[in-house]
Amino acid sequence: MKRKSDEADLHAAERQDLEEFQDAGSSSVDDEEEDEEIKKPAKIRNVTKKKQTKGPGIIGAVKLSKRELYKPPTNEELNQLKETENLFHSTLLRWQIEELLKEVKVKEKKRKVIETFLHEVKNLLSNIPETEQVDITDQSWLPKGVKVPFLQIPYNIKGKFHFLRPASVKVIGSYLLGTCTKPEINVDVAVTMPAEILQAKDNLNQRYLRKRALYLAHIACHLSKNKIFGCVKFGYFNSNHLKPILYLSPQGDDEKLVTIRLHPCAPASLFKFTRFHPSKNNIRVSWFMEHGSAPEGIDEPPTPHYNNAILVDLVMEKHLHFLSNAATDFPGMKDGIQILKVWLHQRELTKGYGCFNGFLVSMLVAYLRSKRKLNKMMSGYQVLRNVLQFLAVTDLTRDGISLSQGTDDFMPSLPDFHQAFEVVFVDPSGFVNLCAEMTASKYKQIQHEAQMSMEILSNKTVDGFEMLLMTPKPLIQTFDHVFHLKNLVKLQEGCKKMKLLSGLIDHGGNYIVTILPHLLSLLTSGLGQRIHLLTHSLLQIPEWPISSDPPKHKDSRNLSFGILLNPPVSTNVLEKGPPADSPEAAEFRDFWGENSELRRFQDGSICEAVLWQGDSIRDRRLIPEQIIQHLLKLHVDLPKSSLCYVGGLLDSVIELEKGRSGSEEKTISVVQSYDDLSRKLWNLSGLPLNVTSVQGTHPVFRFTEVFPPVPVKPDFSYYVKDKNSKCLLPSTDKPSPVYVPALKVICHMEGSGKWPQNKDAIQRVKAAFHIRLADLLHQQHQLTSQLSSTHVDVYKDGYVFRVQVGYHREPLILKEIHTPDGMLKYRDTEESLQLELETVHLPYLTSTLHGLQQQHSAYSGTCRLAKRWISAQLLSNDIGEESIDLLAAYLFTQTAPYTPPASLQTGFLRFLNLLSTFDWKNNPLIVNLNGDIKETEYTEIKNDFVATRSQRPVMFVATPNDRTSSIWTKGRPSAPILQRLTELASQSLRTLATQLMDPLDNHDLKMVFRPPLDIYDVIIHLNPKHVPRHLEAVDRPKVTYNRGTLRNDAAVKFLKMPVVGYDPVQCYLHELRNAFGEFALFFYDNHGGCLIAVLWKPHAFTPQPFKTSHINAKMLETKENELQMIPNVEAIMEDFEILGAGLVKSVEALTEKWKI
Repeated sequence: MKRKSDEADLHAAERQDLEEFQDAGSSSVDDEEEDEEIKKPAKIRNVTKKKQTKGPGIIGAVKLSKRELYKPPTNEELNQLKETENLFHSTLLRWQIEELLKEVKVKEKKRKVIETFLHEVKNLLSNIPETEQVDITDQSWLPKGVKVPFLQIPYNIKGKFHFLRPASVKVIGSYLLGTCTKPEINVDVAVTMPAEILQAKDNLNQRYLRKRALYLAHIACHLSKNKIFGCVKFGYFNSNHLKPILYLSPQGDDEKLVTIRLHPCAPASLFKFTRFHPSKNNIRVSWFMEHGSAPEGIDEPPTPHYNNAILVDLVMEKHLHFLSNAATDFPGMKDGIQILKVWLHQRELTKGYGCFNGFLVSMLVAYLRSKRKLNKMMSGYQVLRNVLQFLAVTDLTRDGISLSQGTDDFMPSLPDFHQAFEVVFVDPSGFVNLCAEMTASKYKQIQHEAQMSMEILSNKTVDGFEMLLMTPKPLIQTFDHVFHLKNLVKLQEGCKKMKLLSGLIDHGGNYIVTILPHLLSLLTSGLGQRIHLLTHSLLQIPEWPISSDPPKHKDSRNLSFGILLNPPVSTNVLEKGPPADSPEAAEFRDFWGENSELRRFQDGSICEAVLWQGDSIRDRRLIPEQIIQHLLKLHVDLPKSSLCYVGGLLDSVIELEKGRSGSEEKTISVVQSYDDLSRKLWNLSGLPLNVTSVQGTHPVFRFTEVFPPVPVKPDFSYYVKDKNSKCLLPSTDKPSPVYVPALKVICHMEGSGKWPQNKDAIQRVKAAFHIRLADLLHQQHQLTSQLSSTHVDVYKDGYVFRVQVGYHREPLILKEIHTPDGMLKYRDTEESLQLELETVHLPYLTSTLHGLQQQHSAYSGTCRLAKRWISAQLLSNDIGEESIDLLAAYLFTQTAPYTPPASLQTGFLRFLNLLSTFDWKNNPLIVNLNGDIKETEYTEIKNDFVATRSQRPVMFVATPNDRTSSIWTKGRPSAPILQRLTELASQSLRTLATQLMDPLDNHDLKMVFRPPLDIYDVIIHLNPKHVPRHLEAVDRPKVTYNRGTLRNDAAVKFLKMPVVGYDPVQCYLHELRNAFGEFALFFYDNHGGCLIAVLWKPHAFTPQPFKTSHINAKMLETKENELQMIPNVEAIMEDFEILGAGLVKSVEALTEKWKI
């Protein structure tokens, strides 16, 4: 007990010293830091312990007396220690939370500036001149430079208006509560209109809302003339066009510091709350439709949203008092609300119509406090966890909650609210639904995010702080498919078809928010089990100058929707409905229209069904698009041109041609041929030793080859025949033949005492096995083979498999070293490591990633897009294929804060995000394949990495079988290449996300696959005639060449081995690097690139002393009577052309950096 007490005491002392050091050290810089705009909600500073200063600039150790050192910890310190142990995974997380709160809170100096500005605004509001009484429709008294911030449709309305000075001006909201957060500081001010300008029946037909807008316009007119304001604008509160407000910003340097939002409101006692019951009508149909009297047969529909909008103005001050009482003596509540605001902000949930803003989360915390689910002793982190837990398990779309304690018979019940609204959270008055504008889909998204966040907080292998509070989750990266609705004015026709007149009346003619819940319900029903979640972006209307008319509904550019797919079901081509004779069949036919048809199923039942087009896997991935397009046309009259579906736009980059056979089908074809070859190898009779395993190592076997090989039948007339080897050779006067890759397969033989123990002898035995394999495959299966001492190429089904015999003890034998005293030692050599990589690690990696592809169908496409992008940036030679495979695998094994990608597009965007944001310098990337790395082992890997960082690769990737050495990233990428990749990924992500989220963009997504060439010194342009993979280029060539192949259905009597692995460009690159590698770096797009980029090495141009052994590609010059050698660049560039004669079209110099 004494030791624990001592440790706690020391911890408390260190903490106290730390706080004193931070207060002293940061007081002078806090104000300077605040002057810069904070782009992220938090930027964690290094936490340093206070040390006693010995002199100027010198830091010494802290001296504590024995009494201070062994002082018992206080109750608060004990609670903090217990909380750290039970809730936080480490002390670091607690410090991170504390630092975050310091960053987002408003400093005292800034508060004084804000309060001074508030006093000036209040004084100005109390001195605005009054006006004479006129009709509401007579607005001639307003100056021409000020417009009424309200869509006055219909225009004619009864009532009188005149301006009187405000009855009161009070600050409300988060600023007064102390929960306001940077960087956007908004101070809400309630301007209470005097009761004299309002009448008892102003609740009808938008009279109150029109007067409110006129009151605001007059205030804006006079405040805009004052020079203390840098900006005076109108805006809609939470983008609700019924509730305009006025935005005021100070002049000068403080313009971006704060924005004051003026909310005109009525006195709380003006209207009886019972008039605004959700079932009551306050907008007459005859007025809205501009008829003299109500049309026959039309009842007055309830207007719950309109009623709620007025009620909110009546209870603003009550809400402030309620929250203030709840936060009394509860500092953890304020901290928790600020943390939750950051959490919501990162998920884009805090702005727009139907958002989950800071006020709503404050009321939710107060609700949990009232239900005793929170207590005053809890910290901000505990408040965060409890709120997330509540959201995760509580469905407010079915079981609403209420803060009201009243039992008035006239008060609406929760079922009344549920009948009028999709999401229900009732305020203390019992009449206001705080979630009135929120859709059920948006709440489901919030609930989904809360569930995921709780899982992250419980996962010790994840940095919960980083994932929850520091990682933005934009729509395009979070959801698998995204689609946009443009030309929103056409939704008016949809409202007519769906008979939503009552909703239009309720929402003041806003057809977008009227039809949105019905659209979501329609699409959710249609997509059914194919999706986990469908949500939408929040409609945001920007502020506008007071001299401009308010934005119209048709000015909204688009609505965006996100879909989380359910991969096992989302690609089903058949939608099975109810039996033909059931009552539900008619409803099914009405829902699907002409697409519904009767079908007989295997079990003999005859049911309604819908069949979607899906000839290829690529087409089946886009079946949700077909469903959405059909339902919008059938039920909403929305044409195809109004839908922009962003789900498969990147497919064209990794598909050579459109057709029934896509890349997935081609890969499956290769794998099926390989499986057949594997069985044949297993069953060969006549081998001296049995086959123990057959493992493919080519990327196609793990489904990650960018362009899977296609079956090849060579046209013999196109080639030259070699009489000695009876092989086909490329012809010099014709375009380069088709590129045929060799698909490597490792065939392990069983161990035996007959195997020699000498490495040279092993090679000879393996060569003998290759000969035997070729003979047996020809004799027993009539397969064409081509022999080599190191392998045997087998031509099967149009593919070439390179079979290589392996012996499990060979890597160990290569490690043997005999010392001079006759001792036998084992030491890693380059030869042994390379063989171990090829025969042990690579087969294991291939089989593991193949299994990952079976679990996550999007892994293949994600990886192929990533490889295509890296190759397009001319960097594929500088980072290994296996490294890219593992980076892509990380996205599926460590998905926080997202769900596993279920589409190629989302996976690729997250790949770019990972590459650009991961801290490669300070952290290892741990790819937990098959979950073989346990929680406790994560810490071991990280500690070992930190201890040996200087000896490790710049990109460190740990796997279950390779935890300390990162064998796949040794040597490449280098630090400059990784830096280049990071920059390119960041720019590409930004560009691609912008394009995909803009439905009016031309969607030239190949832009990010075109490399910037301005950094290179020389460009070598190639003749596409001799680029065999020319069709794989990002921009498809207009001219194609015959590559010496026959159609797959062409009749051939006998087959000869095609030319394997022949790529003239790779041969040329090999020669360039051998000849000029000391002077330059060479970059090329392996997939059909028609140029080679050259970058001179700066150190190669440093003048060197004359040496006859180093004269290659250099010239002499005399400097200060001494002979020096410098590179002869002109001659080198001539040699580029000479070496590539026939292949090189031209050599272009972009810079003259070599001039010394």
